[in-house]
Amino acid sequence: MPGFDYAALAEFRYQIRRFLRFSEEAARAAGVEPQQHQLLLAAKGAGGEPPTVRVLAERLQIQHHSAVELIDRTARRGLVRRVRQSGDRRQVMVELTPKGEKTLRELTLHHREALSESAPELVATLVRLVASLAQTKHNAKFKIKNAKLKSKPSVA
Repeated sequence: MPGFDYAALAEFRYQIRRFLRFSEEAARAAGVEPQQHQLLLAAKGAGGEPPTVRVLAERLQIQHHSAVELIDRTARRGLVRRVRQSGDRRQVMVELTPKGEKTLRELTLHHREALSESAPELVATLVRLVASLAQTKHNAKFKIKNAKLKSKPSVA
């Protein structure tokens, strides 16, 4: 793609990967698997009522059966518990236990600190990438418009 800033895209992916690596290492240091940390965050960040297994599977971008296994492992560690919905007993929701709340709070403090350090570089890279995308889109529209003008029969 001519005009596209591959360096900006590569830098953006690099910045994301750096943060993800930090997050994975922080989770392990706190004694949980990285996916368990993601589960805790997704469950807490769902807002309102505890999320269903289906919602968590979507938020974590994993298959339903994988979400069930992850919830099982996390529940065995005492970090989450299943709750049946009162209106529909088939609906299983997942909520954090006090131990899960404490673990997530500690990890979140570390993540906020890391983000405060890396955010300026990440934002600058994202701005550069968005500008490149906008320029590429503008150039593509310009080329299409010119091609249409050239293909129109001239009126004499």
